[in-house]
Formats: sequence, C-alpha cells, structure tokens
Amino acid sequence: MLSGLAAEAREPFTPQNLAERQERDALARPRPTVRELRADGRFEVEELRVPGPPGGPEVTLVSGRPAGSAGPLPLLYYMHGGGMITGNAWSVLPRLLREWAVPLELAVVSVEFRLAPGAQYPAALDDCYAGLTWVAAHAAGLGIDAGRVVVGGKSAGGGLAAALALLARDRGGPAPIGQLLLCPMLDDRNNTFSGHQMAGIDLWDRTSNATAWRAALGDRYGAADLPPYAAPARATDLSGLPPAYIEVGSAETLRDEDVAYAQAIWRAGGRAELHVWPGAFHGFDTFAPGAALSRDARDARTRWLRRILT
Repeated sequence: MLSGLAAEAREPFTPQNLAERQERDALARPRPTVRELRADGRFEVEELRVPGPPGGPEVTLVSGRPAGSAGPLPLLYYMHGGGMITGNAWSVLPRLLREWAVPLELAVVSVEFRLAPGAQYPAALDDCYAGLTWVAAHAAGLGIDAGRVVVGGKSAGGGLAAALALLARDRGGPAPIGQLLLCPMLDDRNNTFSGHQMAGIDLWDRTSNATAWRAALGDRYGAADLPPYAAPARATDLSGLPPAYIEVGSAETLRDEDVAYAQAIWRAGGRAELHVWPGAFHGFDTFAPGAALSRDARDARTRWLRRILT
C-alpha cells in the first residue's frame, strides 16, 4: 500500500514546509456542512459554540446522533488526528456516525481545537477540557448520559484523549468510563526503537513527528520538566484512569511508545486492551479501508466500545 502512494503523500512535514503543508491540507481535507452531515435526515447534527478555557476563545463542538434516537445516549467525545498541526472536527464525523453512532446507538461530539504552531500547549488540551466540562454540565439538555462518556481520538487526537483522561482525573473533572486511543501520539522525546526503525518508511516518521511536537510545544520542546498533560508518555502515575483501548501498527513510528503506555497502565493496576496490527503503518485503515486487517481493526474497536458502554 505504501509503495503505491504518490511521493507527495509520503513527503514528511518539516519546519520549512509546515505552513505550505497546512494550507494544502486545509484546502484538500473534507469539511462537510451540517446539512451534508445530516445525510438526508439519517442523523441529527448541530454545531455548538461553548465557553472556552479562561482567557481563551469559544470552542466549537460538532454534535451528531442517529435521527429519532430516544432517551439519553452514551457519548463518544472525539479529538481528530493531524499531528496537532492539521485536521478539523467536521471531516471525521461521517465515519464516526456511520461506524459507531448507528450500530452502538451513541452520540458523538467532535472537538474543533486550536492547532499549532498558531496555538501551542496547553491551548488544544484546554479547548478539549473546556468542551468536555460544558458537555457534562449540559448533558441532560443534550440528551446525553453523563455517566457513559468515552473520550477518544486518533493519532494526535489519541494523545489528546489520553491527556484529557489524566487531566480530568487530577482536576476532579468529568470522569470518562473509557479512553479510545488509536495510534496515539504520546511521546515528544521521539527516540524509541520503532521511531528509528521506521524513519523514512512510515507515513508519519521521526521527521514529521519532531516537526509536529516542536510546533505544539514551542520553547518547551524537549524540556525535562514537561508535564504529562503535554505528552502523556511523561506521566509517572497512571493509576485511577478509565479502561483504555490502545492500538497501533507494527510498522509504525509510534509503536513502541504506545506499547509502553499500555504496559505502564498495567503496572499501575489499570485496564488496557492493546492491539498491535501486523504490518500496519500509521493511518493504515484510512488508506486501505477494504483490507482484511483494516476490517479486523474496526471490528475490534467496535467490540471494545460495546463492552465499555454496556
């Protein structure tokens, strides 16, 4: 699959091309309207603008659920991927609604957090936390079961979901019942064996990873005292967290940091379900959605979500 991709798709992010790559992504990445997301009445979708973090701007949340669904629904509170430097809340919603909202009868809220380098840590996490606390406080009016909220995300969004679980635990905030971490971006130090092994091979390699972390952390990049909310792999206390689903590809830059995070949860007495998909690279199920491995990965995620929610 990788060998068949155009050279442009495999070009790494660098500090020199970052602005151009962000502009290209913004033009190319789908950003469906609310009307399009409603899919001829199959879904109820609305954009919510809620109070942001202290001193910060409002946060946009894109909320969706199956049309005509009765009673308070469990919620998947989702952060999109894109390395904290690209992506948007709207583009991920069609797949989330199709693959999970309908079969699992759940609501989805996708967060439009601020991107780096225009906004650096803790801006994105603060946006996500402000949105989560607002949703929890207004759950009844939104038709959401505040006792059945799962935080989740892919790549950078997976890292934000892990950080959100840590932050909610430490602040005594809304307590999610699970964290869905899909190839999460967890470690700013960028020095694992898999990072070196997959350099120049994986779609998201050490060069792109370093570029994104530098953009997100600014002067804090590489600091010895970086807080775990900035890079969850830095956490020394993973006790008291909700059960985690962690998946990653064996041919992926982020493999070793994600495996280490699952092991750290286990050592702290927590629950984690770890999947390392053989031969899978970063974003494999997006680029090869019909592959048997991609179907297996989607099925495994859905089974975990169903167990957590029921």
